[in-house]
Amino acid sequence: MSEVIKHYKYLHSIPEYGFEEVKTSAYLAEKLEAAGYKVTRNVGGTTGVVAEYDSGKPGPVFGLRSDMDALAHVIDGKRTFIHSCGHDGHMSMLLTAAEEVMQKKLVKKGRVKFIFQPAEELGTGALKILESKVIDDIDILVGMHVRPKQECAAGEIISSMLYSATCIFKAKIKGAPAHGARPHLGINTIDAAINAIVAVNAIHMDPRVPFSVKCTRFQADAGAFNAIPEFAEITFDMRAQNNNVMDGLKEKTINAIENGVAAVGASVERYEYYSNLPAGDNPDPELTKLIAECAAEIVGAENVIPSFETSGGEDFFVYTVNRPNIKSGFVGLGVGAEPGMHHPQMYFDPKYLENGVQLHEKLISRILG
Repeated sequence: MSEVIKHYKYLHSIPEYGFEEVKTSAYLAEKLEAAGYKVTRNVGGTTGVVAEYDSGKPGPVFGLRSDMDALAHVIDGKRTFIHSCGHDGHMSMLLTAAEEVMQKKLVKKGRVKFIFQPAEELGTGALKILESKVIDDIDILVGMHVRPKQECAAGEIISSMLYSATCIFKAKIKGAPAHGARPHLGINTIDAAINAIVAVNAIHMDPRVPFSVKCTRFQADAGAFNAIPEFAEITFDMRAQNNNVMDGLKEKTINAIENGVAAVGASVERYEYYSNLPAGDNPDPELTKLIAECAAEIVGAENVIPSFETSGGEDFFVYTVNRPNIKSGFVGLGVGAEPGMHHPQMYFDPKYLENGVQLHEKLISRILG
């Protein structure tokens, strides 16, 4: 067994929120420097870390990316950070593979870059790395994520994860305040918000492509029980299996909100976007085939799932949409995770992280060996 369990235990013990991964990034950078890599810290003015090795011989530039951040949960009234999405496992696999790549001298041509990205959960970490231009010279880019057991059993590998486009935004609605005894003098933003939600729920798209849009938060309070509130805020979660459908869904949703609130004389003061991630609907077929071949060597062909569509979002695809020349692939790793991603008690069996380490190494050997 490699050092992956050792790395995992330590990284699991120091969960840090997006763009605050100070201890995490320091640990990664120190280990990567000790392994012999050229390490860049504070990539893009963030906690991001990039390790690079140049063989000195012509060949492609192969990038492998891991996210770093933990999630915030409120437990017994206290805000607590927990690695409830498996990013501690992702870092452990990539760090271990990086160390072993140098020990085994697997890079014979081209260059390899190990990218440790902050703030995936915030949906903005990839943008910061993109702005730093550290991926501009990359020809091939691979990401990996542990999967819940409902999608991928322990010991299985998904060679191509097809993530959905996701968008979470808030609409702030403005009406007019009034006393509850004289409602005709005001515009009730609660009525306006309800109209908007009903209008959004009536949206129809092509049913052959999975999509959803729903209100996930509703806040309105005038401060008194007998007063009509001037403002209301409604938050929506939108998902679509491909980017074209998401473009249409966004347009229809905004129109529904605008028309819904206008029906009672209210207006939308502003929209605030929390995340706006593209779909991973265009993996490179040759790279996907190579991933499947390497995975079969590790877990057997019978345990390789060719592809899997998920309604979840991933900011990895910010890279591929903005740099379409990059050949990309995204792997799902079965580790027996339960009860599910983002659950505060999420647990998986770390022994299966070794499969991810081996897959990283095999890909590097095949592409740069």
